[in-house]
Amino acid sequence: MRFLRHSLTGLFLLALTLALVLWAGAMVRDAVEARMARDPGTPPARERIFAVPVQLATPETIVPTLSAYGQVQARRSLELRAAVSGQVIEIAPEMVEGGEVAAGQVLLRIDPANAEDALARAQADLADAEAETRDAARGLTLARADQAAAEEQAALRTRAFQRQKDLSARGVGTEAATEAAELAASSSRQAALSRSQAVAQAEARVDQAATRLSRVKIALAESERRLADTTVTAPFAGTLSGVTLVEGRLVTQNERLAALVDGTQLEAAVRLSTAQYVRLLDDEGRLVARPAKITLDLWGTALTTTGMLTRASAETGDGQTGRLVFAQIDAARGLKPGDFVTVSVEEPAIEQVVRLPATALDSSGTVLALSADERLEALPVRLERRQGDEVLVRGAELAGREVVAERSPLLGAGVKVRALREEGIPAPEAPALVELTPERRAKLVAFIEGNKMMPADVRERILGQLQEPQVPANMVERIESRMGG
Repeated sequence: MRFLRHSLTGLFLLALTLALVLWAGAMVRDAVEARMARDPGTPPARERIFAVPVQLATPETIVPTLSAYGQVQARRSLELRAAVSGQVIEIAPEMVEGGEVAAGQVLLRIDPANAEDALARAQADLADAEAETRDAARGLTLARADQAAAEEQAALRTRAFQRQKDLSARGVGTEAATEAAELAASSSRQAALSRSQAVAQAEARVDQAATRLSRVKIALAESERRLADTTVTAPFAGTLSGVTLVEGRLVTQNERLAALVDGTQLEAAVRLSTAQYVRLLDDEGRLVARPAKITLDLWGTALTTTGMLTRASAETGDGQTGRLVFAQIDAARGLKPGDFVTVSVEEPAIEQVVRLPATALDSSGTVLALSADERLEALPVRLERRQGDEVLVRGAELAGREVVAERSPLLGAGVKVRALREEGIPAPEAPALVELTPERRAKLVAFIEGNKMMPADVRERILGQLQEPQVPANMVERIESRMGG
């Protein structure tokens, strides 16, 4: 019986304990549901307003500037090569890399011994040819005189034959005398013909002598030229480049000795796109000569000079696009062939365009304009030119509107903004302040002091602000939203 009584008592206590646990769980659940169902008092959401810089769109007439990169090259340069082979016996002191030489200055001399010997032989041949020419002329004169004498003698013999023939016809002369006179006349004619052949041979000799004289004169001129080629002179004033020559070196014919560059006549070769090139043409399709500005960037220090756009290349070039144009440089002070420069050329003026920062235009060709209610509106525009960090655009509804100068992914049509105009940035609005009742202040202070997760310095700052007569409203709303009421 005692065991049964103890067992029943234990079961009763167990049941009572379970009932109490269930009742406590129900109470906790009801409290949580009531807490979750209670209105936390969250302040209503406010529309976010962005501060954006704006710029007034004013149409004007603008002269665009076309900028492109190019390379400086010499308009006049010359390769100095050895016209004859031989040993270098003399070199000018200026015959070095970067040496400045004057027009006509002797740069080097090659051993002229062989050229002088060839010249002496040519002069001797000339003397022989001239003597042969004189001898042939004298021979021709004598042959012609001999021919004249033979012809005169033949005429005399012919007249004697005619007289003898007349005498024979009258019966005075004999047949033998007539035949003898006829034979003498025939012999004289034969002799005159032989003298004519001698004259022809003399004339041929004169012609051959003249031909030989001309040939010898050509050889003499060539020898003189080869002798002159042993001295290399500068055809114009300039600067030497690529000099690899020392005194005593043997050079071969047509060997490259150096390059002479005229540093006062330079030009910039610039490759433009086809669209840029077309904008520089006149109505007849010819390139218009336009002033150009050539700039060499020297690590922050710009070397600038002026020039003139003069011509364009005849071909595009293998594997190239666009057009290659040339700008003649007026004053090439400081510039050298091979420099990489920037060439700026003024294009024809464009009327009724608006100059805006490049950040104001998006990829779809629209800009954001400010409406009357301080909201953004998308306006379509047409891009005319890009000028560095600026764009030149034209739009039907763009004139007189305030345009957002710097776009961001957060901005779009319909977004409310606060305009930051060029006259000055407006001061930020002061936060709204509220006065707290003692009970509300005490509740806020107790919540801040009981929040152990808050840093100590932040807790001290917030407690100091809560002790002020007026407290920022946004801070009070933020604390009460975390308290739940």
